[in-house]
Amino acid sequence: MSSDSRSTRALKEILQRPGNDACADCGAPDPAWGSCSLGVFICLDCSGLHRNLPDMSKVKSITLAHWDDDEIQFMADNGNEKMKSKYEAEVPVYYYKPTHRDCQVLREQWIRAKYERKEFAEPKKPYTYEEGVREGFLMKRGRDNGQFLSRRFVLSERDGTLKYFTKHDAKEPKAVIKVDSINATFQPEKMGNPNGLQITYLKDYNTRNIFVFHESGKEIVDWYNSIRSVQLHYLKVAFPGATDAELVPKLTRNFLKEGYMEKTGPRQTEGFKKRWFTLDHRRLMYFKDPLDAFAKGEVFLGNKEHGYNVLAGLPANTHCNGAWAHGITIETPERCFLFTCETEAEQLEWIERFDEVMAAPMSPQEYSMEAMFKRRH
Repeated sequence: MSSDSRSTRALKEILQRPGNDACADCGAPDPAWGSCSLGVFICLDCSGLHRNLPDMSKVKSITLAHWDDDEIQFMADNGNEKMKSKYEAEVPVYYYKPTHRDCQVLREQWIRAKYERKEFAEPKKPYTYEEGVREGFLMKRGRDNGQFLSRRFVLSERDGTLKYFTKHDAKEPKAVIKVDSINATFQPEKMGNPNGLQITYLKDYNTRNIFVFHESGKEIVDWYNSIRSVQLHYLKVAFPGATDAELVPKLTRNFLKEGYMEKTGPRQTEGFKKRWFTLDHRRLMYFKDPLDAFAKGEVFLGNKEHGYNVLAGLPANTHCNGAWAHGITIETPERCFLFTCETEAEQLEWIERFDEVMAAPMSPQEYSMEAMFKRRH
């Protein structure tokens, strides 16, 4: 047996140990790469990010590269669990740990924070996310003209607000956003920018979107985790008896699904029109353009036991003059909503997401949201 075959077999045996069967950085299954200088097993995507840290991390394929005996021994002596206990020893509870489904800027800054800056390896190290006030400039998309212009943003833990100012020396903010109404989610593909962040909040009971980015990946991810830090502080004050495990899921969240569907109006005789849909848990919002500031409409998705349901296809008498043939009917206590998808795969994925939402029990806050929807519509 060649030395490379022996090294591959030895590495695969080390991979069987607890914790080594998933990427040390994003959790992707079956990592096929290793950092022989850090002692962790990682996936192909994260290995590319580790290459951006040549002074910190030397990556090799487990099956295609030559490994020296001392490198194999180093991997055996360390491994994912041991290195996580070192490099992730003090991760703040609000800090978002990206998964393999998250965008590159989140994963790269997580890797840099861990290994390059060693942010979480030292006990009681002060975090930039917990300074109480964060102030700086972000490029913000104009609501009407679509241009990105520099705007001053101020995040205040004491006030529980995020403000932005249209002029750098302006005294009065253009908007004051309460942190308890904020959602923030990275949208590099939708925005066409690798550091694109969508901030969503409620304004007069309507969902409002703003789109921002910063040239620095570290800066935009720092803003993101600072927002999460302030939100957790606010929630701990609002719900003093709640545990971190109960509060952290209430921080920022990724949308359950986004994409184009066609829809018709309430009389179900209007033409089907193509719209961009965003499913944010129980709120299904639709927009003329993916980067619109305001939704053209929203549908509340309650629990199946209360008259909400989703069906494949359209009612038999529906006149479908749209381009897409794969229908979805959402039944609510007030009315039915009719949509069509371009492909059967998209139809089935939307239905699966709707089913999951409608099967989940509703919280007291969601009952209040349902009542608000009924009053408005």
